[in-house]
Amino acid sequence: MAVAEKSLKASLGLMSGTSLDGVDLALLVTDGAAAIAFQRDGFVPYDAPTRALLRDVLAEAVQWPTARLKNPADWPPMLRAAEEAVTAAHIAAVRGFVAETDNLELIGFHGQTITHRPDEAFTLQIGDGQALAYSLGCNVVGQFRRADMQNGGQGAPLAPLFHAALVGDDRPQAVLNLGGVGNISWLGSKKSTKTGTDDDMLAFDTGPANALIDDWVGDKTGAPFDQDGALAAAGDVDATALATLMAHDYFAKPPPKSLDRLSFPTHAIQDLSCEDGAATLTAFTAEAVAHGLGHCPAKPARLILCGGGRHNKTLCTMLAERCGLEIVDCDALGWRGDSLEAQAFAWLAVRALNGLPLSRPETTGVRQACSGGELYKAG
Repeated sequence: MAVAEKSLKASLGLMSGTSLDGVDLALLVTDGAAAIAFQRDGFVPYDAPTRALLRDVLAEAVQWPTARLKNPADWPPMLRAAEEAVTAAHIAAVRGFVAETDNLELIGFHGQTITHRPDEAFTLQIGDGQALAYSLGCNVVGQFRRADMQNGGQGAPLAPLFHAALVGDDRPQAVLNLGGVGNISWLGSKKSTKTGTDDDMLAFDTGPANALIDDWVGDKTGAPFDQDGALAAAGDVDATALATLMAHDYFAKPPPKSLDRLSFPTHAIQDLSCEDGAATLTAFTAEAVAHGLGHCPAKPARLILCGGGRHNKTLCTMLAERCGLEIVDCDALGWRGDSLEAQAFAWLAVRALNGLPLSRPETTGVRQACSGGELYKAG
């Protein structure tokens, strides 16, 4: 991708995560490096038909072979319909968010993840970046994960370099994003003693975060999530079920590593009560994080939480108990935890335009520091 004429841009990040709740928006003025001026953020929920369609597609996608998914011409009709719905939802969200005074120059468009298969060097985020660019009259950077996977990486997580820019020199720290899936960015000394590079870091997906809890609560009660962790607080953790969940072979793999929203079967909890199932799945998220911290080179000073899961009080309590660390809501640091992923993709879009790395061997396992992203021009 060509280097941009101007490094500082007003960039709008769009993130629709594996929780399938809707579109997060965040507007930054940034150079994709140290200059990060937050402007404002927002959220637009998916409507009920779009959410239902996406859930149906996710349920079916596990059976679709990768070879079929690589070619959009071979996509099943429901997947094409889902991409059209996701694209329309993002266009509407941006139109409702952007004001004439924003002087928007760039959009970072993550798209909606349908399946993530790092063992097959494949990931699929749907959403038509070119349609966004034409409809909104603004250049769009999308398909952030593709180049990383083409160069031997996992394609995820991609927010760690943004986390490092936010943390600055105050280290060691660990940033834990609790979306549908959990991912951690461990940030050590500013200069690595091993490599001499500018950042000593490690990043990987820890395991499930909100997705399994949300699905369980939705199936049992019809509610979209466990408000404040109240259901989990009313239940008891089933130690046998938790041990079965933690026996998954993903936890034995060394990082960097990543996973799909549907990587973990939940047969072990199917006979539990609604409350006990919620408690056990919440403990599973916390235990997976505690296990993941064992992979980090040193114990961080604290665990900085971002993403929707930080609102779950029971989960936060379990994290503190199982990890033995101070737990800090990133909002207390002046960050915006509900839109941090959207901010990251606004920042990464400018970074991509400037030809800077989006990932490193320590964050995704890519062979060498790697830029990426596809540029879709407005005209």
